[in-house]
Amino acid sequence: MQAIKTTLDSVVNQINQVILGKELQIRLVLTCFLARGHILIEDIPGVGKTTLAHVLARVLGLTFQRIQFTSDLLPADIIGVSIYDQEEKQFRFHLGPVFAQMILADEVNRATPKTQSALLEAMEEHQVTVEGETRPLPQPFFVLATQNPLHQIGTFPLPESQLDRFMMRLALGYPDHATERSLLKGRNRRDMITDLQAQISTQELITLQKTVDTIQVTDPLIDYLQAILAFSRQSPRYRAGLSPRAGLAILHSAKAWAMMHGRDHVIPEDVQIVLPGIIGHRLTTVTEGQSTQLLVDELLEQVAIP
Repeated sequence: MQAIKTTLDSVVNQINQVILGKELQIRLVLTCFLARGHILIEDIPGVGKTTLAHVLARVLGLTFQRIQFTSDLLPADIIGVSIYDQEEKQFRFHLGPVFAQMILADEVNRATPKTQSALLEAMEEHQVTVEGETRPLPQPFFVLATQNPLHQIGTFPLPESQLDRFMMRLALGYPDHATERSLLKGRNRRDMITDLQAQISTQELITLQKTVDTIQVTDPLIDYLQAILAFSRQSPRYRAGLSPRAGLAILHSAKAWAMMHGRDHVIPEDVQIVLPGIIGHRLTTVTEGQSTQLLVDELLEQVAIP
C-alpha cells in the first residue's frame, strides 16, 4: 500500500503545481476517480474548474475531450451521428466526443434537459446505444462536469436522476490571500499544463481501481455507515433519506481514500472526510437554506462511532 501511496502522492504533487491551495479538493477528485465515480464541481466561473480537468487528464495520461454545454447543444453532438458515405453507399457512424477516457462536461447546466440526459447511459453503464447498436466507452471512463450556480442567467437545473449519477459534488472556492498572490505572480496556468508529464499508465489506473475493491471493511464500520443511512431516513428534518446508491458511494469513496493514504482498511475518519461531497446534492432538509457542512455536522453529531 505504501507504493500506491507514493504513486498517488506524486500525482497530487504534479496537480498542486498548477492548481494552488486546493489539495483536499484534488484528493477528493482522485478518490472519486479511483472509486469509478463521476464528479460535479459547482462554482462561479474563473476559480479553476476547467483548468483542474485539463491538468488531471494530463497527469493521468488520459484521452481527453471537452464538451462545452450550451442551450443549442444536441444529444448527437455528444454521442455521435451516422453520416452517409457516398463511396461505400452506406451510413457510417462518427464517434462523438463522449468516446474518450475523460470528459469535461463544461457548464453542464446550460444545456437543455434532453441534452443533459444524453450523458445518463454513458455515466451509469459506460456505454452508449445508437440506432440499436450498443457501443462500449473507453476504459477507464470518467466524467468531470462543471456547473454554474443556479441563480446565474441561462441555466437549467439538473434533475435528481442526473445529479444522482455524480458520486460527488464539490466546490473549489476562492483562494486564500497567500495562494492568490502566488497565482498572480506566477506563470500562466495554461502554459504550465504543457510541461506536465503523465505520472501513471492507463493499465496502472485500471489496476488501482480494482485494488480499491480489495480494501477491507469491518462489520463495525458497516454498522457505522448503516447508522448514518438510517438516521437520514428516520429523521423528520430531511425531505428524503439517503438511498442505497448513496451508501455504496460513501463506502467505495472511503475505500479509495484509505488506499490513497496507504491503508488496506477503512476507518471512520475515511467515511467522515468523503461524506460532504456525497450527501450535499442528495440530502435536503425541510428547512430551506441549510448548508452542506451543517448537514454533515448534524449527522456526525447524532450518529455515534461504534
